[in-house]
Amino acid sequence: MELEGKVVVITGGSGGIGRAMASAFLENGAKAIMLADLNEENVNATAAELGCDATACNVTDERQVIALVEATLAKHGQIDLFCSNAGAGGVGLLTDATNEVWQQQWELNVMSHLYAARAVLPHMIERGAGYLLNTASAAGLLAAIGSGPYTVTKAAAIKFAEFVSITHADDGITVSVLCPQGVNTAMAPRSLGDGQTDGIIEPEQLANTVVETLREERFYVLPHPEVEQYVRRKGDNIDRWLVGMQRLRRSSLEGAE
Repeated sequence: MELEGKVVVITGGSGGIGRAMASAFLENGAKAIMLADLNEENVNATAAELGCDATACNVTDERQVIALVEATLAKHGQIDLFCSNAGAGGVGLLTDATNEVWQQQWELNVMSHLYAARAVLPHMIERGAGYLLNTASAAGLLAAIGSGPYTVTKAAAIKFAEFVSITHADDGITVSVLCPQGVNTAMAPRSLGDGQTDGIIEPEQLANTVVETLREERFYVLPHPEVEQYVRRKGDNIDRWLVGMQRLRRSSLEGAE
């Protein structure tokens, strides 16, 4: 996809990755961008600075996601790219993360993508073209040792993106899934699951990778390219990968003592 003349929706758009993508898309010729965020004041300020539209939206409320799509269509007549990007960090293991934490992560990291797809796909399918970019995490491809809810729901987000791609490719729908390690944002981890990342990158660097990946219409958006090799190694020998992750966890626990 070339961004020239395109109408884009970005959730989680008030700062960090969302803001950086909006800026990069505009630099590459996007016609209009609708930024959405839970914090109305922040998203309005970002939109004013960049020259975008803005609206408040809780992406875990399907009615609000539908309203976001309807408002964008009412103003611009089309949506070419929907970036389901809202997110938040999560902590906790199987035994100490409450059911409430698991449910919150599920709603934010999985159901928000479902709500977005349900709302925007009929319009895209009718036009015979559309692009979904869902933000997940390298943790969903690998693991974040310190957070069961985050790891599991991000993995589910990736599987959901795969399913949409398989199901709707013949309808003209393209899907990509953004899987970064550490990014210098408000929720930036300094490590990926207590193991070192391959560097904390700036949101602007990530956004450039997004633009390149959209242009090439590849499924994985990997701002940390090393992740692809890790995924290959995991696929080649899952037992060896699990042993390595178990060793990493033990090392992390020893370092915390």
